[in-house]
Amino acid sequence: MVLLIVPMFAVAQVDFNKRPDDDLGNVEDEFQEYFFEALKQKGIENYDKAIDALHKCLNLDSKKPVIYFELGKNYNKLKNFGAAEDNLKKAISMQPDNEWFLDELYDVYYQQDDINNAIKTIKQLVKYHPDYKEDLAALYFREKRYKQALELLDELDEQLGVSEARDAMRNDIYSITGNADDRIENLEQRIANNPNNEDNHLKLIYRYSQTGDKDKAYKAAQNLLKVKPDSKFVHLALYKFYLQDDKVEDAINSVKTVLTSPEINADAKTKVLKDFVAFVQKNPEYEGDLMDITALVDNNKDAQTHSDLGRYYLQAGDKVKALSNFKEALKQNPSDFKLIKDVLLLQLDIEDFKAVVKDGNEALELYPAQPILYLVNGVANNKLGNYKLAIENLEMGLDFLIDNPNMEGDFYSELSIAYKALNNISKSEAFAKKAQALKAQQ
Repeated sequence: MVLLIVPMFAVAQVDFNKRPDDDLGNVEDEFQEYFFEALKQKGIENYDKAIDALHKCLNLDSKKPVIYFELGKNYNKLKNFGAAEDNLKKAISMQPDNEWFLDELYDVYYQQDDINNAIKTIKQLVKYHPDYKEDLAALYFREKRYKQALELLDELDEQLGVSEARDAMRNDIYSITGNADDRIENLEQRIANNPNNEDNHLKLIYRYSQTGDKDKAYKAAQNLLKVKPDSKFVHLALYKFYLQDDKVEDAINSVKTVLTSPEINADAKTKVLKDFVAFVQKNPEYEGDLMDITALVDNNKDAQTHSDLGRYYLQAGDKVKALSNFKEALKQNPSDFKLIKDVLLLQLDIEDFKAVVKDGNEALELYPAQPILYLVNGVANNKLGNYKLAIENLEMGLDFLIDNPNMEGDFYSELSIAYKALNNISKSEAFAKKAQALKAQQ
């Protein structure tokens, strides 16, 4: 159909026996063949062959900027940065406003850590996409040009709103420069611009606390409570201020708010409960409140919380409650050796010898080279009248004991008890003498 609309005079004027003078059709076909070959070779990472094909393109037509761009990309892949830069600059001179040419040249400079030239190039890119401003801020940061970096971050925050990545860079700058005032001023400005943003209030409380200005931190927490009376996170700070000001009832309410808030993570809750446990250790008259508080999280206490409560009860002299909490912690961390040891020693202390033997044998499967496990097992078996089992455990445990005279003396004392019960008086006395000799050396 296309041939029918070609003017007849055009056909009549063509001499098919004569080769065209410019051979443009063949040149164009040849150019495309080499160019697509270059793209194919680059795609399979044969960058040298791609470059050869591109140079053949140049021989046919040196006025196409895309050839220099492709040469630049291939040289960049080969880490031949000088040739990459030359070709990309040539492409840019032919098309100064081509964003892709500039972006590739920026990458060449960045890979070489040529930050000054990278900055010059990215400044040209900023006018095409504001996103490049964040890269420029990162380059300023690397060059320790912190003021310029902060100015750009402020611009981006104003245009796009705050972001975690930019906040991280901003905080790194504040930490390096030690300029807490600027950090606080920035947060105060954010709060002035958007009073309902809870996150900025919380950050301000934290920053004041970090600088040691507790009065301003307390005031910032109270301001947040005015703006958002239903805030749960503010109580992560308020309970401490209330305790410091001896407002114990307010502190207790804040602790309860934290521990019953699903939006507050377990780590934060653990820290709050640990602080309150420490407070009650010094102020035992509030133990009832501690019981009420821990009851709120009975189904949600992690191993660390149970462990902290165990230590509290142990210090308070309530061994049964201490043991109960250590056991709960151990359920969540069954291979925690310290918890295993605490449980076994407490079971010995309350004379639950059968539990010591059972749990001690299970512990030995996990830690067969820990002498303390053999010792507690030996003690419990002695108490239960299982003297042969006691001797077996105690003698095995001695093989693993290194440089611990106190524990060695305990082993000998228990062996003396076991042998005496079996009427082997000579061995009993021999081990008793060994135990006494070690005690005399201490």
